[in-house]
Amino acid sequence: MPLDYTHFLINFKRYEGTAGDAGLDLAQTIEAVGSRTDATFAVAPQTPDVRLLAEETSLPIVAQAIDAVEPGRGNGEISIQAVAAAGADGVLINHPESPDTLTDVEAFVAECASFGLESIVCVDSVEAGRAALAFDPDCLLFETPADIATGRAMTRSHPGRVEAFVAMVDLENPRTRVLLGGGITDAADVADALDSGADAAGAASAFMNADDRDAWLSAVADALTSG
Repeated sequence: MPLDYTHFLINFKRYEGTAGDAGLDLAQTIEAVGSRTDATFAVAPQTPDVRLLAEETSLPIVAQAIDAVEPGRGNGEISIQAVAAAGADGVLINHPESPDTLTDVEAFVAECASFGLESIVCVDSVEAGRAALAFDPDCLLFETPADIATGRAMTRSHPGRVEAFVAMVDLENPRTRVLLGGGITDAADVADALDSGADAAGAASAFMNADDRDAWLSAVADALTSG
């Protein structure tokens, strides 16, 4: 399914307990909270599990990364054709932990459009966001690598930077949505992200490290539906 806004994106990355059946169990927990609260969650599973989660849940599924490859000879890389066929709804592009060149970002955004996938381009500054907007992505995920997994959300540490970024996107390409990540820790951070003008928010470690994931998701869902 296409990604709805407003949503909360949970990236499984390579955390312990996110692969195979364990990852499916986590996704089903997320799905159950979303159904109960009418909030929209999306999940970025480990790549081999894209098809499993796409087939076994109703969650929007985002591929963590793709490689700049053409069909044909080669080994081990992940093609956009593969993640599209597996049932992905979107692709993370230029994530700080798997960066892409600007040339590849341009190509990936165009390929996502041709396959009907949401292009979510990760950027760490107003300048990088402006450069990516030239390619007309569906969404910019704004976060600084130094804030990832720190519990230090940019809305608290650098509110002016967030406001400047949202204003720049609204001015230069209002079709593109803004997803705020990097240090999002709890429901209050999600509410702050939406109040700052972001269209969505996301996290990885905050969800994985939550003592009670159901309660954590429920609080986030309340922030999503109240924003």
